[in-house]
Amino acid sequence: MQSNPARRCTVSRLGLMEYQPAWDMQRHLVEACREFGEQHLLLLEHPPTYTLGARGRQEHLLLGEPALAQLGATVHRIDRGGDITFHGPGQLVGYPILDLSNWGQGPLWYVRSLEAVLIDALASFGIDATRTPGRPGVWVDGAKIASIGVRVSRGVTSHGFALNVDPDLTFFSHIVPCGLPGVSMTSLAQQRGTSPTMDSVTDAVVDAFARVFELELQDGERIVSPAAWTPAAAR
Repeated sequence: MQSNPARRCTVSRLGLMEYQPAWDMQRHLVEACREFGEQHLLLLEHPPTYTLGARGRQEHLLLGEPALAQLGATVHRIDRGGDITFHGPGQLVGYPILDLSNWGQGPLWYVRSLEAVLIDALASFGIDATRTPGRPGVWVDGAKIASIGVRVSRGVTSHGFALNVDPDLTFFSHIVPCGLPGVSMTSLAQQRGTSPTMDSVTDAVVDAFARVFELELQDGERIVSPAAWTPAAAR
């Protein structure tokens, strides 16, 4: 039986990638999705990066950009929903490029589905994660372990989720994460006392993504990046 193109998605594991090239790639793939129906899931890590979404407030960035540059971090103002968040090594970032018309659904269903993917993946590591009403993302005992910030334009998605595997959580102290004063951030490593490998977490997320979205996944580009980034203190 021939598979349904609307239910196919290419998974690309891109390793460590600077933010701007990843954003440029998303925009190119969004156009390809509109024109040719191609769907993608990009999975990667970023060097230390702060992103402010369309509703991001400058005052939620608690350090000036020169001070952040001293820490090796960059700042980007982007077109997703949501406020401010941090990306860095040890955090799995996912950018799905999907045509929601294939499901006959809209943005709210999509965000809930991404939460379901992450909750499912975390369960495979013994983490009992949940939703918190009115606060998109995934939570463990009141602390946030994964953030979600998306853009849906003419039915096609971009941006996505960030799951804390074993990042340096001190970077979150320089912002008001997601614009939520007093929020605590956590990670798989903090919850388990030891960190699973990034490959094992990526595999769990891919499996959950296929189940939740009922997609047939095919392997795309896989890049094993060298250690292209080191902490500023080590330079």
